[in-house]
Amino acid sequence: MKNTGVATVAQLTEYTEIIDARTPGEYAEDHIPGAINLPVLDDEERARVGTLHKQASAFEAKKVGAALVSRHIADHLESYFASKPAGYKPLIYCWRGGNRSGSMAHVLQKVGFKAGQLDGGYKNYRRAVLAELDTLPAQFSFRVICGPTGCGKSRLLQALQARGAQVLDLESLAAHRGSLLGDLPDQPQPSQKWLESSIWWQLKQFDPARPVFVESESKKIGKLRVPDALLAAIRSGRTFWLDVPMQHRVQLLLEEYAHFLASPENLLMQIGHLSGLRGGETIQRWSEQIRQKRWAEFVRDMLENHYDPAYQKSLGKNYAVRTDSLKFSLPGTRPADFDRLAAAILEKSA
Repeated sequence: MKNTGVATVAQLTEYTEIIDARTPGEYAEDHIPGAINLPVLDDEERARVGTLHKQASAFEAKKVGAALVSRHIADHLESYFASKPAGYKPLIYCWRGGNRSGSMAHVLQKVGFKAGQLDGGYKNYRRAVLAELDTLPAQFSFRVICGPTGCGKSRLLQALQARGAQVLDLESLAAHRGSLLGDLPDQPQPSQKWLESSIWWQLKQFDPARPVFVESESKKIGKLRVPDALLAAIRSGRTFWLDVPMQHRVQLLLEEYAHFLASPENLLMQIGHLSGLRGGETIQRWSEQIRQKRWAEFVRDMLENHYDPAYQKSLGKNYAVRTDSLKFSLPGTRPADFDRLAAAILEKSA
């Protein structure tokens, strides 16, 4: 490919680095995984140029925009690109492969770098992601880890990954544990677009000849939606059921939700949302357990009277026990226990 040419989404891996020339706000909403943000306009400047385009003319907007873009490119040349070697081959993209990425790619080419520009920019990339998310999941054989809340499914996925298995950890990608109390402390969920980009990128790294391990997710993880084709492929996968004693489940949840124990007022506010579903008497009982810090009692009560009934109902509809389903026990909550369980599952997962 010539240095002055454009590249397609299929050629992303041919480049040394991917550079997103859009604003920080555009980048934060979604970007090509692994891309770095070197904006040629910031959010305020982009709005200013857009307003000028509408209220004055395209010519006036381009004059102002060109000056701003030139200054930012000069700054990047003197800082980020200063140490790059002659063989450096970056791929630049902006919203639709227009002036922002074109300007940066042109200057870098004139310097001597082997810069390319993404054809159609982010807009084409986004279109490709959505199209491939409709077809990619069907190429894989999923192994679905099933079990009630608190049985350590996420820890098991980590143990499987540590042993070299292909793992799609949707809760990690969605920054949420998938329940009413699933918000992670100091870590907001990403955008829906970024979740889809992350899933797409992860699936592109996998070998279709090998199984992919995943948790038995519902359609939504917090505020985010699992893509339909992926959910259908997961629900048709082979299931691996975990049998975990109640005391282990309570212990695991106390460890994973320690941030709520440190802020009981937040927990009280969250369980208040369940009053319509579980009734005032139950909410009052849970509230007293929280105020008195009877944590193990509260967790067990929540499991028996909220999570387990809801999970069983969901599993019955979406993850039926099949003839090839397997059942495994978790003897303890130590890392070594999860490692042994992962080894046993991998032995039986072929």
